[in-house]
Amino acid sequence: MSAPADYNATRDYLYSLKYQGSKYGIDRMRLFVNALGHPERAFPIIHVAGTNGKGSTCSMLEAIYRANGYKTGLYSSPHLVRQGERVQVNREILDEADIVAYTQQLKPLAEQIGAHDPDDHPSFFEFMTAMALLRFAEAQVDLAFIETGLGGRLDATNVVDPELSIITSVSLDHIEQLGDTIEQITSEKAGIIKPGKPVLIGKLPAVAEALVRRVAQENGCKVTSVRERFPDVGILPATNLSGSCQRWNAATAVAATEILGERFPIKPALTATALQSINWPGRWQTIQLADKTLILDASHNPEGSEMLDENLTKLVAHLGTKPIIVAGTLGEFRARSLMAVVNRFARELHLLAPDQSRATPTDVLESCIPDTNTAPIYHQQLEDIFPAVGICTLGESGDTIVVTGSLYLIGEVLERLTCETPVQQGKLQDTP
Repeated sequence: MSAPADYNATRDYLYSLKYQGSKYGIDRMRLFVNALGHPERAFPIIHVAGTNGKGSTCSMLEAIYRANGYKTGLYSSPHLVRQGERVQVNREILDEADIVAYTQQLKPLAEQIGAHDPDDHPSFFEFMTAMALLRFAEAQVDLAFIETGLGGRLDATNVVDPELSIITSVSLDHIEQLGDTIEQITSEKAGIIKPGKPVLIGKLPAVAEALVRRVAQENGCKVTSVRERFPDVGILPATNLSGSCQRWNAATAVAATEILGERFPIKPALTATALQSINWPGRWQTIQLADKTLILDASHNPEGSEMLDENLTKLVAHLGTKPIIVAGTLGEFRARSLMAVVNRFARELHLLAPDQSRATPTDVLESCIPDTNTAPIYHQQLEDIFPAVGICTLGESGDTIVVTGSLYLIGEVLERLTCETPVQQGKLQDTP
């Protein structure tokens, strides 16, 4: 896919917006959608928040409804390789010509909003959210599945009035923006609850569940619990994505279809088939190289590290030996939980810093490795490990290499593995 001649200029303009809109809140986004004629009101929306699992749950819901003949919209973040991955209709990503056209449409409106104060100018994430809402309205989707970018209450996506609000999980992450307690973080995520609209909750800590239920009651919302719907883990729906967490995400998706069943009927047999064909890269994704196996798995917070522990335990049992592990993350808080897991499973541990401003330096990563570590540690550059399409220089023939940590790192690896010419869209990420 080649970029239109003016995409590079558009990309640079959008990159310049990463640090715009520094006032945290949704007032700018409300002005934005008002100026656009409220495209978010043109189609039904399922709004999904959660520390982990929100993207996977959205991808499962999208697959289920598309398999049942519905036209779907999917809005997620961040992207892995191409910016347009964030905005998809029937899993067709927004192409670069459309990104140029939408940016040209949005730019003068954004400039009007920010005319008196640069901090009022919409941010990169708000531009992408506006593009998604416009695209879905123009495509006349039957349903759109929209993932929050950060938290919920003040997230740009929270201008929507959804058919259903879903909170998949709550754990400590983005503590600088959302708070450093489960209660504070839950309060932010519960901010997506809208008066009279049903609420679905995944596996939440008891204190988080109580808080969500209280907010839902105050708003006159019926609450459905995935744990109550699936009291026995043996009956959780199966999916092709690895890990028990993904079966809980599948259960969340199935419970959502039941809540929406009267307005959006589906066939259970098609649901089961759809859940076995989920395409959600970077979540324990296996790539077979010429003579090695590569596994890519984003584990960017303590809860994600617990899931990584589970998957690595199964992998080592299957292989009969430890894999080579490549790891990199954003922030020391995340690094500590990740290093505590990977050091126990790595035959060799290779540390990388993603090409992002918030990347954890490799010396800081090493400082987070417990003293009990016995694996040799290497400080690496991405281009040395993945020098060309389909090539990984680590290990010997037959080895398994696991790349884990930041989703941004996973995207950088995928780009080097799959693109002859770098698309250079990795910098177009969100600042939180």
